[in-house]
Amino acid sequence: MRRDHRPYLLKKLDQRIQHFYAKRFLRPQFDRLGRGGIFIKPWYVEVFGPRVSLGDFPTVVGAPDARIRLSVWPRQEGEGKIVIGDYALLCPGVRISSAAEVRIEDNCMIASHAYITDSDWHGIYDRVSPGQGKPVHIEENVWIGDSAILCKGVHVGKNSIIGAGAVVAHDIPENVIAAGNPAEVIRELDRAAQFKKRAEWYADPGKLFSDLDAIDREMLRQNTLFGWLRHLVSPRQRD
Repeated sequence: MRRDHRPYLLKKLDQRIQHFYAKRFLRPQFDRLGRGGIFIKPWYVEVFGPRVSLGDFPTVVGAPDARIRLSVWPRQEGEGKIVIGDYALLCPGVRISSAAEVRIEDNCMIASHAYITDSDWHGIYDRVSPGQGKPVHIEENVWIGDSAILCKGVHVGKNSIIGAGAVVAHDIPENVIAAGNPAEVIRELDRAAQFKKRAEWYADPGKLFSDLDAIDREMLRQNTLFGWLRHLVSPRQRD
């Protein structure tokens, strides 16, 4: 569909249901789930295992064909940890798997179908053993592109961008763009440039959510319940 046909009150009800689901069914699965999150289709977010934390004001977007999966599979008791900082963006299909530790700092954006793992999950010669895990550390304000893969033991410096489809098998320094398989630095960012981070968007959460609500009211004000039902059963070309 070209636009949202829902009446304003129906969209607000849908948002409340999603918020309730995240609070009632997702929050207990995390060691910590911060305040102020935006969850879109949270029933397509799967959390498996202990020691999974997500900071304040995350934006988490699930989809029926691209579930978000955060999984801890320790080799032995006490191992494995996923820690994601504040203001994170997790897009549909993101998978993060840990046998050692995956640490993602504040303001990071992870695009659709990206995969981050700290283990090979099988030995080179021993295909039964889960193999040796090595921690992954992603510093603040990193942007990981669509379908990128970050392998065990890597460190990505702050502000860096990982290109779509890149396979990161070695450390990436800060303030660069890396792309390819294996990923290599293709450009340095301007160190004097001022970065606008996701934290700034949430500088005044009350005003932010009020402004978003006002936008919804304006965009949906002409929608009717009948029009929404009509487009479901008899969509037209310009719907």
